[in-house]
Amino acid sequence: MFLLTEYRGQKLSVPAKLWLYEDDFDSIEDSAKEQILNLCNLPFAYRHVAIMPDVHSGYGMPIGGVLATEGVIIPNAVGVDIGCGMCFRETDIPASILTEMDTPNGKLGAAMVGNIMRSIPTGFSHHKTRQPSEFLNDWEITNKDPADLRKEIDRIPYQLGTLGGGNHFIELQSDDDGKLGIMVHSGSRNFGYRVCGYYNRLAKRINQRMGDPIPKGYDLAFLPVDDGEGQAYIKWMRFALAFARENRQLMMERVVDIVVSMVKRYAGIDDINFGPQINAHHNYADLENHFGKKVWVHRKGAIRAQDGEYGIIPGAMGSFSYIVKGLGNPESFSSASHGAGRIYSRNKAKEEFSPEEVIGDLRERGVILGKTKKSDIGDEARFAYKDIDRVIAAEADLVEPVKRLKTVAVIKG
Repeated sequence: MFLLTEYRGQKLSVPAKLWLYEDDFDSIEDSAKEQILNLCNLPFAYRHVAIMPDVHSGYGMPIGGVLATEGVIIPNAVGVDIGCGMCFRETDIPASILTEMDTPNGKLGAAMVGNIMRSIPTGFSHHKTRQPSEFLNDWEITNKDPADLRKEIDRIPYQLGTLGGGNHFIELQSDDDGKLGIMVHSGSRNFGYRVCGYYNRLAKRINQRMGDPIPKGYDLAFLPVDDGEGQAYIKWMRFALAFARENRQLMMERVVDIVVSMVKRYAGIDDINFGPQINAHHNYADLENHFGKKVWVHRKGAIRAQDGEYGIIPGAMGSFSYIVKGLGNPESFSSASHGAGRIYSRNKAKEEFSPEEVIGDLRERGVILGKTKKSDIGDEARFAYKDIDRVIAAEADLVEPVKRLKTVAVIKG
């Protein structure tokens, strides 16, 4: 970690603490550097800004950023995919059977991927029938709530248990002991995008009436948390978080059912055991106590890593992911990175890496790929991401790695 108190002669209102090797700071995009400086110059930024080693440019706030604020909440510092996060379960199933065991539909792993894709819609696809939901029963929605968001709720039962696209994935993985792990990465689908957009636009109008206390170019319009609009955003953000968590949970349950039934049928293994489940967000804000004060901690592309808390830090498909245990470092507001972090933007990656090159790389690494539309796979090439081991090493005082997992099969939207 190194401290940034000024940049190019400009003194920052609060410092930035960066969990980066100093030469890695030079290599991040200029737009990400500018966003870091903007965060540090917010009048309500608390103590310092924490920047994770997977940092790269986002909308307003960089992905891989942690910002604590006093009295305000910022929709763009949470992001458009509210509640995006990870879910993981470990098993005692030998991962080798996925590539060694034959079925009428090819190797066991390939057959599993086919069944998962038939059960879980990917990309823009939704279920054709309503899916069961527990969280929807816990929320009271009234005519006082925004009509634009109320109408989106009707779509949620069809979106539950769907993966989405972009960097979202379902992976079957092997740990260093050769045991199978199941990992899901997804969020609140289109609903979180709608919530962020609605309240970001509202925040811009409110800030304009206040005389624009922060420059419009920051794209970090805020809502006072004591006002009705701020409380409304918090309510809808938490609604999206609950949706995202249940979405991951439902997908995990369906993948587990497929894996268990196929392992029993084709491998004859009846005694299958699972470890505890991890299910955590990495795009959210929460009221927490840090340095003796309650503040709103915005984690955008960052996980909470309290002392002893388990988290998930995935790498690019075809590489490694990590299960980690938090060290509760107060200087990061008890946070850590949410992944490897991009080197190339999506568009740049598509220009650099052809679908044939990416598919060939996965084949050489023995990775089974499940993807309906393969023409855009270049934006998820492992070469478009940072080295996950270097990222983990840079945050050795934030988390302790407890399990390393290699991709055996990956399903992308």
